[in-house]
Amino acid sequence: MPKAYVFTRYGGPEAEALVELDRPTPGPGQVLVAVRAAGVNPVDWKQRTGYGPAGGAARELPAVFGNEVAGVVEEVGADVTGFAVGDEVFGNPVTGGYAEYTLLPVTVTAHKPTELAYSDAATLPVAAATAYDGIHQLGLPAGATLLITGAGGGVGVAATQIARAFGVRVVGVASDGKKDFVESLGAVHVPSGPGLAERLRGAAPDGVDGVFDLVGGEVQEAAATLLTDRSKLITGADRQTAARLGGAPVERARNAAVLDEVAKLVVEGKLKPFVTQTFPLDRAGEALRTVEEGHARGKVVIEVGA
Repeated sequence: MPKAYVFTRYGGPEAEALVELDRPTPGPGQVLVAVRAAGVNPVDWKQRTGYGPAGGAARELPAVFGNEVAGVVEEVGADVTGFAVGDEVFGNPVTGGYAEYTLLPVTVTAHKPTELAYSDAATLPVAAATAYDGIHQLGLPAGATLLITGAGGGVGVAATQIARAFGVRVVGVASDGKKDFVESLGAVHVPSGPGLAERLRGAAPDGVDGVFDLVGGEVQEAAATLLTDRSKLITGADRQTAARLGGAPVERARNAAVLDEVAKLVVEGKLKPFVTQTFPLDRAGEALRTVEEGHARGKVVIEVGA
C-alpha cells in the first residue's frame, strides 16, 4: 500500500507517523497524482497543532501533512479537461503532500514546465504564490519602494525577487545573519530587533510606497509608520494589527493562473526557489523538524517516488 506521513491527533511531533493508506480516488474536477516532491512549510506543523481558518471544517484524522506538491498524473476524475495521464503537474493537494499519491483539484493545478525540476516546482504553490498574490495586490509601479518584513523567510524571499523582477525597489527586514542573503536578492537589508523603527527611517527617510508584512505585531507597526497611504499595507501574518492600522490581509487568488505565472518567473531566471535541503519520505519527520525549529535557510523539500 502507498505510504504517507501523517499526524494521528493534534499535538506535538509525537503525534506523527509514517503509515500506509489506500490510494485515493479522484472525484469530479480532481486528478490523482503520483507525488515526486513535496514542499515543507511552517503551516504544515501548525496544522498538526490544530491551526486552521476560523469556522473551517474539522480535519479528518489521520491527516497527511503537506500543502504543495509536484508529480505525475496517474488518473483523472470526471469533468476534468486539460489534463491527461502522464502529465507533469504541480499544485495544492486536498489530501496532503507528504505521500506517494495525492489528489489535486484542477483549479489549483498547473502543468510543470519541462525545464523546471520537480523539487523546484513543489516549492511554488504556497510561498511563491502567496508572494505573487501580495505583490499583485499592492500594484506598485516600477521605481516604487516596497518594505518587506520577514524578507529572509519563504514568502519574503519570493516576494523580494518578484518585486525586483517588476522593477520595484525593496527594503527588507531580516535578522543580521541573513544580511548577505537578503542583499543578494537585490534588497536593502535592515536588521530586525530593538530599535527597528529608527533603522527603517534611516534606510527610507522619504518613506515607502508599500509594506508587505510577514511578521506582524510591533514589527508591522514600525513598518506602517513609513507609509502615507495605509491601504498599501498588507500582511500575511497579523490581520488584527493590519486592520487596526488601516491595512488588509493578503488576498489569495488560489488559481492555476498564478501557478503558471510563478513557474514562468522561475524558468526566466527571475525567481529562484532556493531549495537548500531535501529528504526522502521516510525522513519526513526530520524535514518537518528543520522547518519547525527554525533551522531552515531556503526551502526544504521531501522527494518521493521515482
